[in-house]
Formats: sequence, C-alpha cells, structure tokens
Amino acid sequence: MTIQDPRPRYAQVADVLRAEIRSGVWSPGERLPSQPELARRFDLSQTSIARAMEVLRAEGMIRSEFGGGSFVLDAPATKRVRAIPKSFEAGTPSGFAAQMRAAGLEPRTTLSVAGPVEAPAGIAARLGLDGADQVMVRTRRMFADDRPVQLATSYIPWRIAEGLQPAEVETNPAGLYTLLRDRGHGPVLFAEEIEGRRPTPEEAAFLSIPEAQFVFEVTRIATGADGRPVEVCVNVLNLSQWRLRYEWEGDNA
Repeated sequence: MTIQDPRPRYAQVADVLRAEIRSGVWSPGERLPSQPELARRFDLSQTSIARAMEVLRAEGMIRSEFGGGSFVLDAPATKRVRAIPKSFEAGTPSGFAAQMRAAGLEPRTTLSVAGPVEAPAGIAARLGLDGADQVMVRTRRMFADDRPVQLATSYIPWRIAEGLQPAEVETNPAGLYTLLRDRGHGPVLFAEEIEGRRPTPEEAAFLSIPEAQFVFEVTRIATGADGRPVEVCVNVLNLSQWRLRYEWEGDNA
C-alpha cells in the first residue's frame, strides 16, 4: 500500500494503524505485524515505520517488547467521578469498584502499609510537617480485569496514624475516613489538584506504559476541623485510560 499525502509518511502510517486498532481490526493484546511487514505493506522504510510505532506507543495505543514485537494495549475510556462538596460516607461502596463494574470490568485492589517513615519533601510540605515528623504510607494498586489501571498512595501524619493497625486500614477511602473520624481526626474538607506529567520508572512499570507517555496525577488533600491536613493521597492514572468528571450541587456553583 502506497500513501500519498503532504504530511510526513510516518504520521500517515500511525493514522492508519490507529484507526484499525480503534475499529477492532487489531484486538487488545494482539501482536501487530513486524516492522519489515509493515514496511512492505506501506512501501516505506523501516525507519518511517519505527517512527509511526513510536507515535502509537506515546499515545498508549501499543506496547513494544525488545525482540518480541508490538502489541495492542487495552485502553478503555473510564470516567473517574468526584462529588463536590460531598464527603466520603461510611459504608459507601468504593467509587473505583463501582465504576469498573459499571464498565463491565472486574475490580481488584491490593494494599500495602508502611510506617513510620519519612515523607517525601513535597508531601511533608503539604501536610505541614517539620523535619522530625513521620507518616504512615498506604499504597493501593488497582486493577480492572487484572490489568493495572491506577496507583493511589496516601500519606497520613504519624501523630494520627500511630495507633492504627494495618488490618484496620480499609482499601475503600470511605473506610479510612470513618476510622479517622472515630479517632477525632475526621476530614471536613477535600481538595484535589490535577496535573499531567511523565510517570516515574516505577509508575510506568506498574501501569505497563512507556515512560514517555503522560499520566494524570490527582492529589487529594483531606483537612480536619482544626485546619490541619490529615491525609494527602496521590493518585496516578494512565491518561489514555481515564476521563475526569467533577460534579457539584447548583447552590455551590
């Protein structure tokens, strides 16, 4: 197949393959033809094909394995919904789990807890900690149909978390906030900050994405009645898999 268009030829190849992936010609997990095969199909050099594949990798459409070829990634558009100014209520089903099931996917979350440990400098500043203060770190790794889709890391000042047992710390944020409320540290205000950035090597490895691909970083700050933050939670999501939608009541617009 020969492409005739004033745009760069590698961009045209990327357009064709992107359209084929979206239309189902190539299914999630399926291996794409090799670069020599694509070069023959489009009557182009392998250098042009390699540039086209790099475009698709950066968009999160495919992943490549050294010596193993390129494979189509599953990238469902899943809404992550936030309600403002409603707080998390006890007993509320996990928003993540409900949204995944609504999308026809089976959610799974693993939890790890560590502490007391030193907080990263940026987190310590958000929590208003000094150099001697430490935190509990609560990390949730979240999957849909066993595919990694979100990483959520919470930092809780050790002055609050010291009496908590790892078994008490629920994977559902509502459970955590209820636990803090029962101990006199219930959050009364939530704020979220959103930015796009490159993932760290560890985040890229977990999400199975190239380090060149962008992610959403959604940082939630939960503040107690005394005006002091009781938790900072950093959510990292593959930008190509998520849309963010926020809702609030009309009286607060």
